[in-house]
Amino acid sequence: MIVFGLTGSIGMGKTKAANALAGMGFPVFEADAAAHRLIADDEQTMAKVAVAFPDCTANGVINRRRLGDAVYGDSDALNRLEAILHPQVRTAAGKHLALAAAEAAPLAVLEMPLLFETNAHEECDVVAVVTSSEAVQSRRVLNRPGMTPARFAFMLSRQMPDAEKRRRADYLVDTGSGIPHMLVQLEEIVKSLIPGDTNFDARSRP
Repeated sequence: MIVFGLTGSIGMGKTKAANALAGMGFPVFEADAAAHRLIADDEQTMAKVAVAFPDCTANGVINRRRLGDAVYGDSDALNRLEAILHPQVRTAAGKHLALAAAEAAPLAVLEMPLLFETNAHEECDVVAVVTSSEAVQSRRVLNRPGMTPARFAFMLSRQMPDAEKRRRADYLVDTGSGIPHMLVQLEEIVKSLIPGDTNFDARSRP
């Protein structure tokens, strides 16, 4: 089984790329979604977050909006949160790969914004970096509800620069020209990795 790392900076189109790979029939692990599930449903995680961020908790429930406001712009606070979440996200990723291998999946995807930053790329056979121009990236991010230039700058400061991610990548996926072009690139990458997969063409298109 090929472990396919998928990463990229904020606003580059990782989620759309991950959804496209899932639509091709490959099991996809999304780190951000896993972290959100932990905060919402995992009692151990919720308890640790409540201790670290008591103002963001009410009746045992984590208020994600308050938590986001508490950590954005505060590197120390974000470090505390990541120290709670990252080990459990990595554990969940390991379970995802084990299940994919047990089901004989030819390829399993780890979609992680901080794939390089957390050294999770060491568990991958190949890494694809999703990228676009800075102008496209800025437009996408600043159009998000509640996003500000200051918050965007802070998030970028926490991530490896796009140029360095591109340098480390085995494959690049340019999302700046739209989803159809992105799909073509992903299909070409997958076909190069699994040339004998006769089911690929059938599942790669709706």
